[in-house]
Formats: sequence, C-alpha cells, structure tokens
Amino acid sequence: MRPRSYRRRLLAVTGPAPTLPAPSAPASTQVGVRLRAGARWLGDAARRHPRWTLVAVAGGGGLAAGWLGGPVAAVVAAAYLGLGLRTAVVRAAGKARRDGRVRQVDALAAHAADLRAGLPVQPVTLTAAPADAAATRLAHLSAAAVRLAERTGAPLADLIERIEADARAVDRSREAVAAQAAGAQMTAWLLAGLPVGGLALGYSIGVDPLAVLLRTPTGAGCAVAAVALQVAGLAWTERLNRAPEATS
Repeated sequence: MRPRSYRRRLLAVTGPAPTLPAPSAPASTQVGVRLRAGARWLGDAARRHPRWTLVAVAGGGGLAAGWLGGPVAAVVAAAYLGLGLRTAVVRAAGKARRDGRVRQVDALAAHAADLRAGLPVQPVTLTAAPADAAATRLAHLSAAAVRLAERTGAPLADLIERIEADARAVDRSREAVAAQAAGAQMTAWLLAGLPVGGLALGYSIGVDPLAVLLRTPTGAGCAVAAVALQVAGLAWTERLNRAPEATS
C-alpha cells in the first residue's frame, strides 16, 4: 500500500478526479414521463372538479378544432371530448362507489364475526360518500341496529348479519341487472362509433366526406344533427342503465 504522502503529492499534481455528468434519459422516455404525469394530473383534477375539468377540456379541444377546421369541427370536437371525459369520470365514480360498498359489507361481516367470538361491542363506523345513497343507507341501518340492540337487548350480531345478507343480495341483483344491460350499452357505443367507419368508407371510395361535412351548409347541418342525436341516445341509454340501481 502506498503511503499517504505519495497520494497527496499525486493529487496535488494531477488534481481531483473529474466528475462525469449523469447520463440523461432518452428523449422518448422523458416524453413518456411527462405524458404520464400530465394524465395523472388531469385524472386528479377530474376527480376533484369534474364539471370544470369537463368544460375546460371540451372547450379547449373545441377551440383547437375550430382553429383547424372551422366552427362545425369545433362543435363536433367539443361534443365528443366532453362525452368521452364524462364517461370516464362516471365510470371512475361508479368503480369508487362499488369498492366503497364492498369495504362496507366486509366491515359488517368482520364486525359480526367479532361479536360471535365474544369480543366487546363496538360501534359500527361505516364511512360513506354524500352522493352515494346506497352506502349512506347501509351506514344508517348499521347505526340503527346498534341503537336497537342497546335499547331492547336484541343480539347485535344477528342484526348485523341480516343487514350484511340484505346488502349482498342487493349487490347480486345489481350485478345481474348490469350484466343484462351491458349488451344494450355496448350496442349504443357501437352505434356511436359508426360515423368513423362511414368516414373511412368515404375515403376508401375516393370521396372527401370531411370537406362536405365541414364546408357545406347541408353537411354542417347533418354533422351537428348526428352529434346531437348520438349524445342524446347515449345519455338516454345511461339513464336507463342507472334507473334500476337508483331504485334498488
């Protein structure tokens, strides 16, 4: 091993070792990271402020399409962007409600099992979103069961198990209704996507359908009427699919 004095003299002559810069990520990786970050930010904003996010995205897309293709393109782009974003927000909210309800029912089952095991009675605390009527009803029923057991001496485990069984029966009926309505909903979305196939067919036979739809009065009227009918049909289908869940 060389002495320290030799290493100090060598460092004084040669200087410190150069620090190499950290390798930078490829441009494609940086773009992907930025796109994912933007999508995550947009998703968080949509969950916090769904209406304002919908208006901003639809309005921005409509303005961009209007600058590129005119007022008819602005109307069509704003309608489709708003419809797509609203569908994504509604599906995310529905999934969150279903997950919350599953957690509630599992908490009821665990509480009933604790009571059966002889653990001391604890109040059932079920959190529910203000807009979720089914989850709020389940929380109210659980609180009422606790009050009834305290006043009359009824076995709380039996009451909790009955509430759990009723909730699971309601969930099974909702799943059956959703499975039966999935065909109609898929048909509605398929019909909504048919105009894209029509445009592709027009270009395949040598016609420019976008020029007719965006640049002529007759085509503009047909495009706006078609978008309005599609939006109305999808909204009506969604309302029909949501009716059994709201009445259950």
